[in-house]
Amino acid sequence: MTSPNLENLAKIGKLKKEAVSQAEFDGLVKSGRARLSDARTVKLSLESRFDLAYNASHALALAALRWHGYRSENRYLVFQCLEETLGLKPEQWRVLALCHQRRNVAEYEGHLDVEDRLVSDLIQIAEIVLQKVTALGKVR
Repeated sequence: MTSPNLENLAKIGKLKKEAVSQAEFDGLVKSGRARLSDARTVKLSLESRFDLAYNASHALALAALRWHGYRSENRYLVFQCLEETLGLKPEQWRVLALCHQRRNVAEYEGHLDVEDRLVSDLIQIAEIVLQKVTALGKVR
């Protein structure tokens, strides 16, 4: 079933309708799963764990969007769509949005401001996203 909200985002050009292949979906899930596994490695620096968990969550969120037949060039929107694609609660995807903002500051201004709690929350939400993406099953 297609979400009316996703359809509306496509109509205004924020999302693109595009068929997905099983190989693409599987590749995104595999990438997300591997990065999430590495993010749990406490021997790594907090910054590395954040980067790994953030990229895992993005790959998994993109897999969910692709499973529904859409693509976005906007990372924030990929996270925002999790409410539609996986039924994530706003308080969950907003943590991912906050991490997106922190990542942008690091990428464009050279300052990464993360703490243990944020990385822990990010990993926990990425695990939820992984479970929900896995439950989607095969691409239609």
